[in-house]
Amino acid sequence: MLKDFKKYCQLTHLSSICPQLVDLSSKALRVNNGNIPKWASAINAISHHQPGYVSFKPPYIAIDTDIIIDELTPSLKKLIPWRKGPYQIGKLTLDSEWCGDMKWNRLKDHIKPLQGKTVLDVGSGNGYFTYLMALQGANIALGIEPFLLFNYQFQAIRSLMKHPPNAFVLPLKLEQMPAESSFDTVFSMGVLYHQKDHIQHLQQLKAMLKTGGELILETLIIDPVHGEQIIPKERYARMRNVWCLPSTNTLHTWLQNAGFKHIRLIDVTKTTPAEQRATDWIGDNTQSIKDFLDPNDNNLTIEGLPAPKRAIFICQQ
Repeated sequence: MLKDFKKYCQLTHLSSICPQLVDLSSKALRVNNGNIPKWASAINAISHHQPGYVSFKPPYIAIDTDIIIDELTPSLKKLIPWRKGPYQIGKLTLDSEWCGDMKWNRLKDHIKPLQGKTVLDVGSGNGYFTYLMALQGANIALGIEPFLLFNYQFQAIRSLMKHPPNAFVLPLKLEQMPAESSFDTVFSMGVLYHQKDHIQHLQQLKAMLKTGGELILETLIIDPVHGEQIIPKERYARMRNVWCLPSTNTLHTWLQNAGFKHIRLIDVTKTTPAEQRATDWIGDNTQSIKDFLDPNDNNLTIEGLPAPKRAIFICQQ
């Protein structure tokens, strides 16, 4: 996949930083991880199946192919858990934990058209949204995702596509990105609350954008009735690495302080089992949102904090 990325990247506005991206990604992929042989064998098996044409058939990234389900499923199962999706591969439904189309529907009519744009998807996971960005006509949609498993999932799906769209996922962190304002549109969805330094994250996002470029920021928030922000003492909805939950007013102020303009709050939605739930594709740990909430009050997490609610802000560099 890196070869394909290098070849195509050189034809885009990312050509000046392409060598750095390829070098950093090559180093990341050479890490000593005991799961890599299993993941690589899955990719190898999947790549021998007949590829098909890809399109978005809501809610699925859909690949039109005559693949035999029983032959493909074992290889894809080697790459669990599948968090982002869903995907439809021939008659096989890869039903991920998250129904990503629901989030996409909340923002798609509010963003600037992606046709011909250079787009960055921060914390892209296996590339579900990155594919959607490319299918919307982006000149290149680049996802960055440091968790290696999700990179292998992206490769697995891509290997099943005939003429893949201009979407790529690299095993990089935002702070590893070259300090050039290269992107017309930057997405950061489900990332901010995992950052110890939220202002630094926002400034790094801003640094990626061209003048007048657009940021789409989706993150966990709290209602103002709970105060300006909550800093969980230990876990939040059983997640360890949640550092801060701001109110929408607080987050608006953070964006202002980071130098963003034309800040708009376009959506606030409570996360429910309709959007996030356990499926056969998430592995042995079958817990999902319903297990993270107070069994007697779904407005609270199991720790007694406000239940997950997500906001989407759109603003400009």
